[in-house]
Amino acid sequence: VQLVESGGGLVQPGGSLRLSCAASGFTFSSYAMSWYRQAPGKERELVARISSGGGFKNYGDSVKGRFTVSRDNAKNTVYLQMNSLKPEDTAVYYCNVNYGYNVYWGQGTQVTVSS
Repeated sequence: VQLVESGGGLVQPGGSLRLSCAASGFTFSSYAMSWYRQAPGKERELVARISSGGGFKNYGDSVKGRFTVSRDNAKNTVYLQMNSLKPEDTAVYYCNVNYGYNVYWGQGTQVTVSS
């Protein structure tokens, strides 16, 4: 199983970014996928989760109404569209899959929201 995030960077408050997570090594379309984030000195927190078919999504309270999770099963990729970014969204963002008895994480992508 391999998960590779991309799309992070430096953005001003109020700006937008789209993160991508390319997955391989498992039947992507059969598994729910999640995005988490971890800010310095804080615990890792759930940002968004999407069901295997994309029909069910849930979000952390702090990002509801601003972030949108989606997936393209033909491309084995899950996305996180982040709008109206705030400084408190600064963190390393990870994608995640529970596959079998194991939990797999990508290497993460840094998002920094600052003027």
